[in-house]
Amino acid sequence: MLRSETAVITMDRDSATSNLAEINDESSTILDKYYSVQFSLSRMDPAYLFKLRDISSNGLCILVKQDSTVLRQLNEGDILDMEYNSTESSAPTKILKTQVTSKNCFDRFKGHSLVELKIIDN
Repeated sequence: MLRSETAVITMDRDSATSNLAEINDESSTILDKYYSVQFSLSRMDPAYLFKLRDISSNGLCILVKQDSTVLRQLNEGDILDMEYNSTESSAPTKILKTQVTSKNCFDRFKGHSLVELKIIDN
């Protein structure tokens, strides 16, 4: 019985490592293509522009000031049409459905929160 439990733990670790590698590969691919993202929370709101980052263990993210209106209005699970700006100035922007997967304080950049994103339509 002990051997099978060890095998399950090993498979879970391998699966987690594989999932993390897959997330990092996806983030790297996105960051190779796109530099920043912009979006509006409603038609009446201004467009917010953020640099895309890969500093989260879960992949793609943006840093948002903790006292900003946009952080208060963004909620985990929100799905927004975000406009991704290419790293090449001559390339067109691309609008992709993107989900906010989490919002967390980020100690490395005082006064900012890490908003993790997941592209759900590309």
